[in-house]
Amino acid sequence: MQRTVVRAQASPFDRPAPDSVRTPLVGRAPRILRDRADLMGRLTEAVRQGGGGIHVLHGMGGCGKTAVAQTLFNKLSGRDDRIGLWVNASERATLRAGMLAVAADRGAETSELAAAHDGRRASSDLVWHYLDYSAQPWLLVLDNADDPSALEEGTWLRSSPRGTVVVTTRVGGSRVWSGAELHPVGVLPLQDAALVLHDLAPAAGTPHEAETVARRLECLPLALTLAGSFLSRQLLENWSMSDYRRHLDENPTELIDRGAEPGSSEGNARQLVGRTWEISLGTLADDGIPECEALLRLLSCLSPDPVPLSLLRPLSVGAVDLGAVEPPLPGDRVEIALRGLLDHSMVALVDVEESGEVVRCVKTHGVLLDSVAAAVPSDQRPLLVHGAARLMEAEIPAEAGGGAAGRRVRRLVPHVLNLLRLVDGRDTATDVVRIANSLSRHVFESGDYQAFLHVAQTALSVAEMHLETDHPLALTAGHDAALALFRVGRFEESEALHRKVLDGRERVFGEEHPETLQSFLSFHEPLGQLGRVEECVAALKRAQEVRGRVLGENHPDTLYARALLIEYLAVADEVEEFDRVGPETVALCEEILGDDALATVTSRHNYAFGLHRLGRHEQAEPVARRALSDRQRFHGAEHPLVLSATILLSWILAERGALEESISFARVAVSGQERSLGPEHPYLLTNRTGLAVSLAAFGQKAEAQELARLNLPLCERVLGTDSPVTAEIRSLLVAPE
Repeated sequence: MQRTVVRAQASPFDRPAPDSVRTPLVGRAPRILRDRADLMGRLTEAVRQGGGGIHVLHGMGGCGKTAVAQTLFNKLSGRDDRIGLWVNASERATLRAGMLAVAADRGAETSELAAAHDGRRASSDLVWHYLDYSAQPWLLVLDNADDPSALEEGTWLRSSPRGTVVVTTRVGGSRVWSGAELHPVGVLPLQDAALVLHDLAPAAGTPHEAETVARRLECLPLALTLAGSFLSRQLLENWSMSDYRRHLDENPTELIDRGAEPGSSEGNARQLVGRTWEISLGTLADDGIPECEALLRLLSCLSPDPVPLSLLRPLSVGAVDLGAVEPPLPGDRVEIALRGLLDHSMVALVDVEESGEVVRCVKTHGVLLDSVAAAVPSDQRPLLVHGAARLMEAEIPAEAGGGAAGRRVRRLVPHVLNLLRLVDGRDTATDVVRIANSLSRHVFESGDYQAFLHVAQTALSVAEMHLETDHPLALTAGHDAALALFRVGRFEESEALHRKVLDGRERVFGEEHPETLQSFLSFHEPLGQLGRVEECVAALKRAQEVRGRVLGENHPDTLYARALLIEYLAVADEVEEFDRVGPETVALCEEILGDDALATVTSRHNYAFGLHRLGRHEQAEPVARRALSDRQRFHGAEHPLVLSATILLSWILAERGALEESISFARVAVSGQERSLGPEHPYLLTNRTGLAVSLAAFGQKAEAQELARLNLPLCERVLGTDSPVTAEIRSLLVAPE
């Protein structure tokens, strides 16, 4: 009879009362709630103490706020004579209907409820009267309150001495929460995230495999639950967690959502990663900020890694002109769009520290970005990629100078790599490969050779797929990839690619073009390391001669070629020419370019090496110390070229009998090369061998043999069993104690 009265007089916004307010109508709670012990402890204590507190659990969609509230509800309902009350606060109508059902549960008369329904009595006052005078203490959960204004307009959110209110919401920054205690709910730690997968699908893989999947899903509880459910319910397929991880790279959103219960795609969008964030974007659009969707689509062109806020400056976005995207994103609306995404927990602000500098960035969850990217219309994607590429370009200095600037742009590497992955035609390829080439030069100067190789090889692959092989951008990417291969110790591959690029540049540009001259110069490096010293010296002399003819003998590029030649004149035992060219080049660089030019720093370093190579160790020591100081000032402490100067000084000191100081410098160099070059780089293996030999000579035989045992199998695999370095390290293990 009560239902009939209410329906007859209800407004269009009213709904029938929920089937229950004593049970969370949100599905089953997790069997084990992972990594929420501290939060559960604080909430449990607050509820048991009573006192009318309001607690707001806030975080992005899918992070498990409802699971925490449901676990708390199940734990405390029925304890200490306390009742639990659960209201769906996702919409104004369900909130109102649920709260009136709470009043009915607490004793409100049918006539009172009818008066509230038809506007003759204040609804929220009625509800809170019965909550305040409840015979039993209570816990009230207002779930999915993602529109705080709905709570504010009806003053539905109040405190009471008879119970505790827990709110779950995506909106952490709202004035409605004034006076409430806020509890952020984020993603899980990696180990707990892996346990969620194991809880749901224990037979699908090892703990390590579970961690791999959890890391790819960035530990988002909703995605983990769906993945685990999929793996546990397979009938016709028998994927392991490793299989699942491989398939995630193909269409992550579609695969994750296959773990949902049948029929849930329309019934509960909050349980699907492909739909849950549409709720927030719809709310923001209704609030007059449709640009939030455009901004999120723009961010979906980038990596989940932190994005510097400087990339999204209104002037920068305005200059890119994203008016053609749908919805448009004018520069003067970026600030309000970003604030909207922040308020709805769809992005977060993070501080990233690098090289002593703190940079404010915006961070978006990877699963969210995958979901948003999958929903971008095909005709919009090139516009967004083009816009993101131009924003990235504005962040990259025009000239690569190394030092702090090079270190700063390294944070753009994952974003440019993602843009390269999205290239699907010639127009976007031209934009993105150009920007990748610009970035890779800075990354090279910073000394991060592994990242340099990744960017350059990816840019080369994209350029060759969407542009011609001899396109200038493809040739630049190829040159950088060849340079990177050399720096990471893959000398044969570097030589082959350098030769291919040099042939292409001569064919396209001619012999005297600056890019062809660049290839002439770089080609010498793998030749020298492969023992083809005559070809190496010939390449350097050719580069110097052409540069001198085209640019002038005293041009910085010509002097840089001469600085590089110094080293290999010594290696080739061209002593007379070394004695003429070495000091003369150092003096010219100092006089014409100054102490802080790369050519000057390089000439001193190579001259010190040449003196060492020719056995003039006393003369070499002060030059090597100056070279190390130069490198540190020019590149920064951890740069590979600083480590190269460090190991050179160590060699010279060892030859001069200063073993203790030599070992000290060698330790620094080897430790740094382990971090910067990787565990199997030929330079590292050679220098670790030298350190072991010096330790043995200094009487520290136990440490020397420990290093030898570590180094020998690597030397045999990388350098070969017949290499002199391998023989030297082997001798330390067979030598008598």
